[in-house]
Amino acid sequence: MPLPIRALALLALPLPAAAQDATVVAHAPLTVEVTGRHYDNAVGTSDAASQGRIRAELLKSRPAQRPGEVLEFVPGLIVTQHSGDGKANQYFLRGFNLDHGTDFATSVNGMPVNIPSHAHGQGYTDLNFLIPELVQRIEYRKGPYFAGSGDFASAGAADIVYRRAFDAPFAQLTLGEHTFRRGVAGGSTPLGHGLTLLGAIELTGHDGPWTVPEGLRKRNGVLNVSGGTANDGWSASAMAYGAQWTATDQVPQRLIDAGTFDGRAFGRYDSLDDSTGGRTARSSVSGEWHRRDDTGTTKMAAYLMRYRLSLYSNFTYFADRAAGDQFSQQDRRTVGGFSASRQFAHQMGGLDARSEIGLQLRHDRARVGLFQTLRRTVAGTTRQDELRETLGGLYGQSAVELAPRLRGVLGLRADALRTRVHALTLAANSGSASDHQLSPKLSLVAGPFAKTEFFFNAGRGFHSNDARGTTARIDPKTGEPVERVAGLVPTRGFEIGARSEALPGLQSSLAIWSLKAASELVYVGDAGATEAQAASRRRGIEWNNRWTIGRHGLVDADFAWTHARFANGDRIPNAVDRVASVAFTLRDWGPWSASLQWRYLGPGALLENNQQRSFPSLTTNLRIGYRLPAALGRDSELTLDVFNLGDRRVDDIQYVYESRLPGEAAPVADRHVHPAEPRTLRLTLRLGF
Repeated sequence: MPLPIRALALLALPLPAAAQDATVVAHAPLTVEVTGRHYDNAVGTSDAASQGRIRAELLKSRPAQRPGEVLEFVPGLIVTQHSGDGKANQYFLRGFNLDHGTDFATSVNGMPVNIPSHAHGQGYTDLNFLIPELVQRIEYRKGPYFAGSGDFASAGAADIVYRRAFDAPFAQLTLGEHTFRRGVAGGSTPLGHGLTLLGAIELTGHDGPWTVPEGLRKRNGVLNVSGGTANDGWSASAMAYGAQWTATDQVPQRLIDAGTFDGRAFGRYDSLDDSTGGRTARSSVSGEWHRRDDTGTTKMAAYLMRYRLSLYSNFTYFADRAAGDQFSQQDRRTVGGFSASRQFAHQMGGLDARSEIGLQLRHDRARVGLFQTLRRTVAGTTRQDELRETLGGLYGQSAVELAPRLRGVLGLRADALRTRVHALTLAANSGSASDHQLSPKLSLVAGPFAKTEFFFNAGRGFHSNDARGTTARIDPKTGEPVERVAGLVPTRGFEIGARSEALPGLQSSLAIWSLKAASELVYVGDAGATEAQAASRRRGIEWNNRWTIGRHGLVDADFAWTHARFANGDRIPNAVDRVASVAFTLRDWGPWSASLQWRYLGPGALLENNQQRSFPSLTTNLRIGYRLPAALGRDSELTLDVFNLGDRRVDDIQYVYESRLPGEAAPVADRHVHPAEPRTLRLTLRLGF
């Protein structure tokens, strides 16, 4: 690995405390920012009712079973897993089963996480390299209304920002059921001449409740050097991550109902293929520079990443091959990117305005393949391709004070995609393609009136299609002709909303939104082909509430309702109708703190005709924390997390498709499920120095 874990581990040992992290706020509206303890979402701080910022204090208050679940702090977003903790999560937002990330753009420390033309699925978003203790804030926005957001941002986007310094060095150890163990250590120290060094290391192991132990082994490290100030400074980061695991994929409901298989008992946590799973690794270097002067702010950033994945799956068991349907998706790539922007204040027609222009560029060089395998041994090649993919975006937007209580934001984005495919197994699928799109944006913000403001947002966005689909002529599995797909698929959305603080201590927002996609075309990595689906429309309502009770209490209550259909009226499979999250948080009650969260993932159609629907799930998570005496170290704490407190038998994911078991004459259409984990306890000891 280019950035050795051992070196990062040495640099991550507890270091002397450094000064509080200074951060730079981007895309700030022309209003005074009011900062709360957990949120920076007060009236006058955003351009949409569904836009906001989450601070680290809130992230510390609730438990997260997996790193990717930090995104559940984004109102209306639910995160699950259907195949091993080394694989990207499933994400649900605004009527999308986002699969592993399509239509929700995510970045960590300035680097995009979504991977286009990925071996497993378009926009694959693996957040398992995230270290939650490093997160300083999450900035989120929904809908295609923001000029700075490009590919995959139609449903929304989240920028996860790492801190540059710790208040004090720390080390923590977590032990839990099913052999869960996790160790994290981090610290920062001044180097002189205004420089600060930060390091962190994480090691995790987990077998899970599965009959076939997961055997997760994860190694993770971060190193950051920063200098300067919030007005004039820079930072450079190096990250390294690696993981391996054995996965228990979803199993057919008919087998769970029967309770036996091949003469032995069979339950929800059993597996039909004990060799599925995979290994993955990523390493990166990145840097950013910023300067604020009398006329505005300039920013530049660049990154270089290497990524590897070998994924082994078996969802249909014996439907295609007597020896088993296991297949492997493999991805090897190098990714480079650059961005630059300039914000400046000026006059526009005699009105105060603040504008931003920016450039974004990304280039992927990859070798991706789909293989038939038997117990992780390659038995045949379905397809293998070398890819070159370049996406460039140029954008500009201006926020204008039209009146004392009316602000307008007008933006325009231009994107161009260039793909080149060298098909190693089927030369007819080689070729090159290009596409481009203009995306106008408009926002109007009125208020505040009695501590209430109103929003209107509209815009055009897009997601890219897999590069292989843009040059394909022949289906690699069937040999039949296929039509090429467009490189960029446009989306159009609008939203009306309101945010109010009229009642003391209560911040409430309401958004009514609609989003149309010209096509649901996606590259299906499991089949090695592009699957065409119809145009679609989604619309819904989101109601989010933050109620601060005195100095110690906080209530979060988020509710979302969605109506999702194809253009012909059919249901969109796995488009969940309702989601909700309600959490009670108690902070600093003497040495005690606690949180209790209800998390609801509603039902949804599993087939276009709605004849089968998913069952809803309701789970409860609990955290109890106790601050240890100062003699044991600064900010030392003992924390108990309980996941699925009620030990409910619910599923993380449900699908309907055909599979075949030994002894069955033909494939059978059935519900396939991946269960959520049972009640699980984890105990964490954190020591500060």
